Amino acid sequence: MIITLTILIILIIVFIAGRINLSNQFKKEVKTLFAQSKDISTQKFYYQQLTSLPEPVQKYFKLVLKDEQSYISYVGIKHDGQFKTGLDKGWVNITGEQYFTTDKPGFIWKGVTSMFTARDMFIEDKGRLIVSLFSLYNIVDVKGEQYNQGELLRWLAESVWFPTNLLPGERVQWFPVDAQTAKLTFNYNGLSLYFITSFNAVGEIIQMETKRYMDEKRLETWIIKAGNYKKLNGVIVPTTAEAMWRLEKGDFSYAKFNLKTIVYNNPKMF
Repeated sequence: MIITLTILIILIIVFIAGRINLSNQFKKEVKTLFAQSKDISTQKFYYQQLTSLPEPVQKYFKLVLKDEQSYISYVGIKHDGQFKTGLDKGWVNITGEQYFTTDKPGFIWKGVTSMFTARDMFIEDKGRLIVSLFSLYNIVDVKGEQYNQGELLRWLAESVWFPTNLLPGERVQWFPVDAQTAKLTFNYNGLSLYFITSFNAVGEIIQMETKRYMDEKRLETWIIKAGNYKKLNGVIVPTTAEAMWRLEKGDFSYAKFNLKTIVYNNPKMF
């Protein structure tokens, strides 16, 4: 009995120590993220910037932003939802905390379930995914060119939560497709990315589709769906988001998030 109790206490201590270590590492990564980018909130958006854009894109920006809107430099969000660790796996509940920078593209996300903690990131122009089992040891730690592409695509798609990031500029361009679709292109640090972006009749972005590396070799169709738009902190943003892969066998959803909190232009952790 004493031996069993001792082992149990040791395991609890190791688990707590692992949680503390992971939390400290996350804090360091967030600090690095914010330090790499500058404040651009003094820059203003004006409706006259939209005159040359495709009609559905103009409608979107007039819906979600106000004239003389300040550009968003830093973003913090919290969400809950469901997640799959594999296309053939079941759904698990997940809570997430995420931070973004815009002048220099970057983000870090921490997703926590009952069994694992995942950290997805694009920091200092490098993408990386780390998954820690019970916060104790890493069972996944991957990076490289494919992850640079994939994580930067995630950052770009999630710009619907900070839409001044999607305004046309040196890196961002929009091209017409049809009455409810436009092509978004983004060029940065040698990477040329795109999304075929679909809008509804109101002007909301409801779907973004591109090609993303599913692993080190496979380039597959990746889709983000957005919905349930609400006005938060002066900006109209989607509060639900779903990520899926479109494969030969069909569509496979693996993440469903519900936005709970969003904070702009405050480069600090919650």
